[in-house]
Amino acid sequence: MKIGIIGTGNIGGVLARKLRNAGHEVRVANSRGVEGVRAFAEEIGATPVDVRGAVDGADAVILSIPFTAIQDLPEDLFDRLPQDVPIIDTGNYYPDMRDPRIAEIDEGMPESVWVSRQLGRPIVKAFNNILAYSLAELGQPQDSSGRLAIAVAGDDAQAKAIASGLVNEVGFDPVDAGGLAESWRQQPSTPAYCCDFDAEETRKALAAAKPGEAPPKRDSMMQTYSKLGPNPTHADIVASNRATNAPS
Repeated sequence: MKIGIIGTGNIGGVLARKLRNAGHEVRVANSRGVEGVRAFAEEIGATPVDVRGAVDGADAVILSIPFTAIQDLPEDLFDRLPQDVPIIDTGNYYPDMRDPRIAEIDEGMPESVWVSRQLGRPIVKAFNNILAYSLAELGQPQDSSGRLAIAVAGDDAQAKAIASGLVNEVGFDPVDAGGLAESWRQQPSTPAYCCDFDAEETRKALAAAKPGEAPPKRDSMMQTYSKLGPNPTHADIVASNRATNAPS
């Protein structure tokens, strides 16, 4: 597949590397332009492009950028992209930490519904409820015991199938999280968020989510993490997330 990835941070960069290793033709773009992404692209064997180059002719597009950057994308960026090409959103809303406050989301609109409306296109939500370390290091072959899972939400069955296939290729079990309106169940500080759960545990965590419970936990996330000390391990972070987001 020809996969365009916009954003080469913690999640986008790992996905670019793993999907290129899986044999896909990967094009990468970020806010620094072609030259700004060239060194990373050459390191992983991808093609450095601008955002239009990431979209033109792609079989799938992955957006892995902050919410402010969503609003900065060209308004006509996806106008020529066929409707059957999935746009996969990996983003998470962190107000007052990285993102400005967005009234619609604060009032209860699911984050990816807001993104979809900004783009004027249907999207799929995936790769947002896993830690970057887990994504990079903890993937396993299909059918492995204890394989970790990633939630996939969206309204188009074909687009979800493509996104789920990519989840599987990078080493994780895709879990159908319902339509895009249900994607709030995998947002920051919900029970399914960044807890290194397998597929069955992820399904239970998605079902356990309750409207309105996650935002206060999300907003105190840095205070929660500060209790782990200056150099928490990955295991420390996962244990903290499970205790806070998904207490048994």
